[in-house]
Amino acid sequence: MTILTVNTQPFNDQKPGTSGLRKAVTVFQKPHYLENFTQSIFNSLEDLEGKTLVLGGDGRYYNRQAIQTILKMAAANSVGRVLVGLNGILSTPAASAIIRKNKAYGGIILSASHNPGGINGDFGIKYNISNGGPAPEKVTEAIFSQTKTISQYQILESADVNLDHVGSFKLGTMDIEVIDSVIPYIELMESLFDFDLLRNLLSKSDFTMCMDSLHAVTGPYAKAIFEGKLGAKTGTVINGVPLEDFGGGHPDPNLVYAKSLVDILFAHDAPDFGAASDGDGDRNMILGRNFFVNPSDSLAVITANAHLIKGYKNGLTGVARSMPTSGAVDRVAEKLGINCYETPTGWKFFGNLLDADQATICGEESFGTSSNHIREKDGLWAVLFWLNIVAVRGESVEKIVKSHWQEYGRNFYSRHDYEEVASEGANELVNHVKSQFETLKGKQFGNYTVAYADDFSYTDPIDGSVTENQGIRIIFTDNSRIIIRLSGTGTKGATLRIYLESYEPDVTKHDLDTQEALKDLINITEEIVQIKKFTNRDIPTVIT
Repeated sequence: MTILTVNTQPFNDQKPGTSGLRKAVTVFQKPHYLENFTQSIFNSLEDLEGKTLVLGGDGRYYNRQAIQTILKMAAANSVGRVLVGLNGILSTPAASAIIRKNKAYGGIILSASHNPGGINGDFGIKYNISNGGPAPEKVTEAIFSQTKTISQYQILESADVNLDHVGSFKLGTMDIEVIDSVIPYIELMESLFDFDLLRNLLSKSDFTMCMDSLHAVTGPYAKAIFEGKLGAKTGTVINGVPLEDFGGGHPDPNLVYAKSLVDILFAHDAPDFGAASDGDGDRNMILGRNFFVNPSDSLAVITANAHLIKGYKNGLTGVARSMPTSGAVDRVAEKLGINCYETPTGWKFFGNLLDADQATICGEESFGTSSNHIREKDGLWAVLFWLNIVAVRGESVEKIVKSHWQEYGRNFYSRHDYEEVASEGANELVNHVKSQFETLKGKQFGNYTVAYADDFSYTDPIDGSVTENQGIRIIFTDNSRIIIRLSGTGTKGATLRIYLESYEPDVTKHDLDTQEALKDLINITEEIVQIKKFTNRDIPTVIT
């Protein structure tokens, strides 16, 4: 086998976003594009020779081809061993768990998460560090710096590796182990949750559930756990076979893109419990019979009930949420007497808190929740957590959430996404709002008075690093909020996200429709932000 040195030139669009580099498949298929970024990862890592890496992806189109390329480049760059998922499949939470269990140097995860797949869809690549979490900004900046100056890459000239069977192989001097990543993931879940109790719940004739894997990566994991270990009836997991195009669907577990599951849970003969996960398995949506659990409420309920769960019965050291996530969990943390940290969007910002044991559970409003068991968000973990709460309390999902509101009050909360808007207009909108910061303070809009407006900045309490420009906040005197962010996870144009939140302590008003309860804030947002003017959109693409 021969190591080839291939001359190349930099691409000017390889700056990693919130979670790695995401582009259209056709961009990654350009000659040298994937190779340039992969070599830039290797070039940025110190003492890589002889180390162990973990590799796999969510099964989307181009996953297998990319794995073969990366394996050959790893061998050419003196990596000692690579653990690769069977069939190239490796969920993001499983990758994090395997990095940590094997004390690997790091891992390369191939996914564009909740973005569409297929030949005309998106692809992504990100590097995770030795704690199992996404690379922090100092690492991604180092990778980006390499992409701007790269002039050559190394790749081994060899045949492809068989990914379809568990086994050990040699590629040059590098060891390859094709592993069934479902097994170590299940072992980790069994250490955290009471599988006997869950087995009893799922065996009851009066309890049914539906798990929608959206033809994405969690299918094999969900089938092995729910229909295998926990004895749920065959068919409990739907859309459980990972497909390169996710069956033509959009693997994003929300009320719009997982509508078929929503229809099942809101039918007259609905099951008691429903859940969905996303492309790479790190997000979750929780549903009860005729009832949707807002992700911000889910984080708060999980935190309030953690003492009921085997792996968390000794208490929590703290909790953390992303800035746009509602303050519902803050109220729980205050009652528990623990710290609640507010971070920028992006799971990498939780890593230092988890490593320093300052937080046990973390969550984002974008359907991501997890704990210190790994360093990524974890969709199936959240589903098992909810099932364990239901099993212990013997109550429905709706009853559990409404009891929570009764005790803590309800944070009416909604996210309005405007997808694929023109980047120029989106940036003009942001600048328009920023220009009003001084004049907004003290201004009254109906019953709401602006306390202050700013662009969120975060100082990491562990390492002191500062992250700025993380989203516009308009905070009112009653702690109601309007948050405005441009997302970094799309690949076409810009995604404008508007977050709306209003706290309601009055139990008699908790059953109001969310959009109705937030109607005044929605109107105030248009008055201040002028969404229609800058985006030419009358309504959001997705309302959560």
